[in-house]
Amino acid sequence: MFDYEMHKVHEAELLRRADQERLVGLARRAGRRFGRRDGDNGPEGRVSSPRNRFVRAA
Repeated sequence: MFDYEMHKVHEAELLRRADQERLVGLARRAGRRFGRRDGDNGPEGRVSSPRNRFVRAA
């Protein structure tokens, strides 16, 4: 009986951990989606400013 109880405790812990990791992934994806929609590039920042996008003609 003790083995079965330990199995159930371990199973519950694994389910709890999987649910937590799923929520973290959802939050991360939602944050990226919100950052893109807002025009923000997230933690990376802009590569170049709009002013420097095109080089001067010679």
